[in-house]
Amino acid sequence: MDTLQLIAEPTRRQILTLIWDEEMAAGVIADHFEVTFGAVSQHLGALRSANLVSVRKEGNRRIYRANREVLAPYEPVLKEMWGDTLRRLADAIEEGI
Repeated sequence: MDTLQLIAEPTRRQILTLIWDEEMAAGVIADHFEVTFGAVSQHLGALRSANLVSVRKEGNRRIYRANREVLAPYEPVLKEMWGDTLRRLADAIEEGI
């Protein structure tokens, strides 16, 4: 699977958004989603296999961070995707949804 296909998947994009500016433990990342920890772990594994995230061990936890160096060529696409999501969220809030 190529990089664009990996980051086009909505859950993976959300994961990258969460860990773009800060490191986060896998469990904390999983807490942001309504899917199982195992499902989030599979997404993290796919991102890790493509070198799109870095991971380090801290005790028995895995700490993840977006690999911004590798993702740099895709940053404009990601920000556009995130911007669209933020615009939809703002519209929903304004409409009282």
